[in-house]
Amino acid sequence: MTSLNLPRPDGSLERVALGAPREWTIPAAPASSRVAFAAAHVVADPLGDNTPGAPAVVDWDSTLRFRHHLFRHGLGVAEAMDTAQRGMGMNWSATQELIRRSAVEAASAGARIAAGVGTDQLTAPATSVDEVRAAYEEQLGFVESTGAQAIVMASRQLAAVATGKDDYLTLYAHLLDQADRPVILHWLGPAFDPALEGYWGSSDVAVATQTVLELIRAHADKVDGIKVSLLDADHERGLRAELPEGVRLYTGDDFNYPELIKGDGRHHSDALLGIFAAIAPAAATALAALDSGDDRAYDDAFAATVPLSRHIFSTPTYHYKVGIAFLSWLSGHQDSFTMVGGLQSARSLPHLASTLELAAAAGLLPDVDLAADRFVRLLAVQGIEGR
Repeated sequence: MTSLNLPRPDGSLERVALGAPREWTIPAAPASSRVAFAAAHVVADPLGDNTPGAPAVVDWDSTLRFRHHLFRHGLGVAEAMDTAQRGMGMNWSATQELIRRSAVEAASAGARIAAGVGTDQLTAPATSVDEVRAAYEEQLGFVESTGAQAIVMASRQLAAVATGKDDYLTLYAHLLDQADRPVILHWLGPAFDPALEGYWGSSDVAVATQTVLELIRAHADKVDGIKVSLLDADHERGLRAELPEGVRLYTGDDFNYPELIKGDGRHHSDALLGIFAAIAPAAATALAALDSGDDRAYDDAFAATVPLSRHIFSTPTYHYKVGIAFLSWLSGHQDSFTMVGGLQSARSLPHLASTLELAAAAGLLPDVDLAADRFVRLLAVQGIEGR
């Protein structure tokens, strides 16, 4: 069994044995009982100038290869979301290329893809709701032109200029009228992006929820579902029970996803999750078990992933992207641990050590020796003896 010296927050080193990989299910087709998207990260070119503030330089081969890894596990890809560092290194030009390339790969694999529609081409603060609407319209047209389904992302610019719920209802109604096919709405809480505090016109979540429901009920034929990332399981259960028939609740709760996806016998959540990019084999196995009615196998597949996910998404939650990229590197899906904007520096070595340990405990490292060797090299750069 492979053992390493792992750094701890108190400055000590602890000898830890890494668990062996599990055998996971590779499904013949996507799950039938739930719709599941993994929000995928981008792989930075290690030779590019991916320093903070510099334009993104992407390793396209590795980025697209990772999407095929997700497709093979029966997952759709939610492209160009916050997991892909929208607003944290990826500008609109690079994002367009990402969506365009990923849509081609999804079509070649016969896989489902949805992509984020935002307003981040506005590099200066917006001065009006009309300016925000025009930015949304531009991105909506582009995303739909690639064949991807649109995910209308929460907008920092809209949060800054909207004066109340009517601005949200008017703008979103206009976008839904413009869309060629039903879209996925997106409610990202301030834990993921502090600039989105007060979205939907109120910092009172109950009041904001009524605004969301008013919008969806008036336009249910143009809303496939809403992705909710508030990390509040009780709120999610309440909201999904109030949605019109046929409108999905896509959980973005990376803390409570197993119970929310399983459901309560009357209602369930579908999935649009960043953690699914890191735990694709476990997610595929769990969803296959759910399709076959095997609740025990479902629970078993997800059980050990929850401590890993809660760690990756720990405060500050918006730096979870580091854990996704780190595990991709440890698992051999990419050759370097480099992120757009130099974001790989946003988590400490002890945090990354625990990520490694928890992933091994969940049986999610396909080659434990490879993962160990890579982490030892990372430790060596910092003058730490991992062996």
